[in-house]
Amino acid sequence: MADQWAALKELYQSQGQGHVFTFWDQLDSEQQAQLATQAHSIDPIRVNNIFKTAIEADTPSHNSTNEEILPPPTDVVGSTVSTPEKATQWEKVGLDAVKNGQVGVLLMAGGQGTRLGSSAPKGCYNIGLPSQKSLFQLQAERIKRLQVFAKGDSAAGESEVVVPWYIMTSGPTRGPTEAFFKENDYFGLDKANVIFFEQGVLPCFTNDGKFFLDTKSTLAVAPDGNGGIYAGLRAPLSPSTPDSSVLTDLASRGIKYLHAYCVDNCLVRVADPIFLGYCISRDADCGAKVVKKTNPAESVGVVALRGGKFGVVEYSEIPAELSQATEKETGDLTFRAANIANHFYTLSFLESVASFESAMAFHIARKKIPHTDLETGEIVKPSKPNGMKLEQFVFDVFPFTKNFAILEVGRETDFSPLKNAPGTGSDDPETSRRDLLSEQKRWLVEAGAKIAEGVEIELSPLVSYAGEGLEKVKGKTLSKSGIVDKVEGFDKLA
Repeated sequence: MADQWAALKELYQSQGQGHVFTFWDQLDSEQQAQLATQAHSIDPIRVNNIFKTAIEADTPSHNSTNEEILPPPTDVVGSTVSTPEKATQWEKVGLDAVKNGQVGVLLMAGGQGTRLGSSAPKGCYNIGLPSQKSLFQLQAERIKRLQVFAKGDSAAGESEVVVPWYIMTSGPTRGPTEAFFKENDYFGLDKANVIFFEQGVLPCFTNDGKFFLDTKSTLAVAPDGNGGIYAGLRAPLSPSTPDSSVLTDLASRGIKYLHAYCVDNCLVRVADPIFLGYCISRDADCGAKVVKKTNPAESVGVVALRGGKFGVVEYSEIPAELSQATEKETGDLTFRAANIANHFYTLSFLESVASFESAMAFHIARKKIPHTDLETGEIVKPSKPNGMKLEQFVFDVFPFTKNFAILEVGRETDFSPLKNAPGTGSDDPETSRRDLLSEQKRWLVEAGAKIAEGVEIELSPLVSYAGEGLEKVKGKTLSKSGIVDKVEGFDKLA
């Protein structure tokens, strides 16, 4: 063991990071093991290269110019808004893929509900629906309903349709997330098809690239962003199964297509067969679902071409003259493909990420980083930014795609993010609740129901995934508020 630790120290020394062992001789055996284990989990060669690439990408020469940013070519953009008649065709392709066991779901759920006044994982949050369901429950039930919907009128002897759900957590949310699912019996899903994994962490850096120590026996680390999903997919699912990862599990199940999304969108159509079918029909290796940006000042990035490659241009990066530019024919914003962190991948594309990952620059966030002073051993709590945290975004793979696809959908049907504290008036629990109930009301009206003034009806996702299966309400006037968990429940509200 001593030889292994000596080799580890030598590796860090060779990479200019030997200072992390400054207090080694002061540590007891347990603390030494703690530091050695953490240091062993970090590859200083890789991390130094990440820092170097991030610094180079942060220089003025890499900043965007007007000429470098162009709207996406029209031939890669489909729309359920302007061409709704095509949605049925795409949906059939998607449902066939689901039915054939070719679809998996990746959920990015590493965040906590800090802004919402909660330290619990964000997916545990209850947006105030009559049913009091959490975001996790809503999404789990959509998967369960989709499995039934995709199976359709198949013969009774055929195997059940399964859509495995891979949930990316972070260090702070892993335990509470798993406990929440266990307490709720996985919301009716088979626990064998709910797989948890963690996004990675990176050391926090001084401005000259040295790793900070959090304590004498631990490095200061921070999550590597939602783009950490790609490395997380390759990481062992547990120490006891070093050769088993999300990618190997996907391959063993015969999964070909993945839908990825963030947990904080109450309207998300999990494994949306229309989106899947659109991307599959186009033979895309990666795709993005977008909504129309209508206000240049909206704080949302847009999918665009930068330097001839697809990417997301953040609202703070795009020049005002471009963000405000409009189309002569329609008056729409030229740059209107608002990114909603809702993506499609083929498994083969995800397997290829490792081959170009070193070229994906991490983004720099300059932060106040508490740390241990290497000379005094005392904890320092800075009053202004003193270092950097590096993170990658899930869309950082877009420039490396070979056949990218974009699908525009209605904001009212697909996107209502939960970002802000209750009572904010925008992207908060109240707007999430409002938007979900409004969407379900539209389904009922489109199915032929009349809803009395002031009546509020919540549909369980187990009743309808996206408005299908509601034939029973045609001609009914629903005069009472309530929760509908089964189709028969509408009779009580008439």
